[in-house]
Amino acid sequence: MSDETGLPPDRRVLVAAPRGYCAGVDRAVTTVERALASFGAPVYVRKQIVHNKHVVETLESKGAVFVDELAQVPRGALLVFSAHGVSPAVRAEAAQRGLRTIDATCPLVTKVHHEVTRFTGRGLPIVLVGHAGHEEVEGTSGEAPDNVTLVQNVGDVDALSLDPDKPLIWLSQTTLSVDETREIVERLRARFPKLLDPPTDDICYATQNRQSAIKQIAARCELVIVVGSANSSNSMRLVDVALDAGAGAAHRVDDADQLDPAWFEGVATVGVTSGASVPEELLDAVLMRLVELGYPPATEEVLTEETIAFALPTQVRPPIPRGDRHRGVARPDPAAQLR
Repeated sequence: MSDETGLPPDRRVLVAAPRGYCAGVDRAVTTVERALASFGAPVYVRKQIVHNKHVVETLESKGAVFVDELAQVPRGALLVFSAHGVSPAVRAEAAQRGLRTIDATCPLVTKVHHEVTRFTGRGLPIVLVGHAGHEEVEGTSGEAPDNVTLVQNVGDVDALSLDPDKPLIWLSQTTLSVDETREIVERLRARFPKLLDPPTDDICYATQNRQSAIKQIAARCELVIVVGSANSSNSMRLVDVALDAGAGAAHRVDDADQLDPAWFEGVATVGVTSGASVPEELLDAVLMRLVELGYPPATEEVLTEETIAFALPTQVRPPIPRGDRHRGVARPDPAAQLR
């Protein structure tokens, strides 16, 4: 039975936590903001700094210029590499063009790059589980393009022509679905008995936490709203995870303006979460819109607390306090870092 709003009387909104910005995204966005403050506009950024259109538009309004190719960057200009990482070929091109660079690659992505070079040096073929065309996959594969084979699904595993009697190792894009990756790895292990696992899990802690958090509430929700951009791999995976975990329906939206009132007809319980590149104010606006549609204030369900933080690139780290300088700690000179 519904009231005059057309909604069930026992309606509620559940918000998953953790959600939103992860440490790598926060580091990357802060890097661009500090570069603008320290060196002035324009600051060029290769690709989107993170996969969220609102973040990109906000940084553009402050003087950031996003480019797809380094040929679009004037020689000698300041360039930031995005959180998704770049290949050695891109770094070499930047050096050839005399660009001053700041690397905002997420340290967890950098870890996978190091794994590629290490295992290639040991002569091990590498199977990379990921999505073709994603910047992270392009950067990771670029560390050893002749030694990395990309698989996107179980069908790709069946088509591999690698020797099943020799050892090989699998690595993964950091923003994949944990369950989807597990299925692919199980098929890999069935075909290649000598398959080796990465030393530590490549799927990042934030991706895993956000997927586990939405699983915690999805089965109780007739509808789940995921806030995030269409080119955000981890946001798109949250939609899939919610549906697989029992949500009646799930939709991704960039912001509150994309909420369709028709989605909520007869829906008592709505779940809400956001991808790892989404600022909290976008989710807050969605919750406000739900109140306008007749839902009560949201209840947060916390799976775990995240305390991880990553140091900023040296060129944009805050100055060391005067007292520390007197104790013999050198103050970073941002300009010197870029010469």
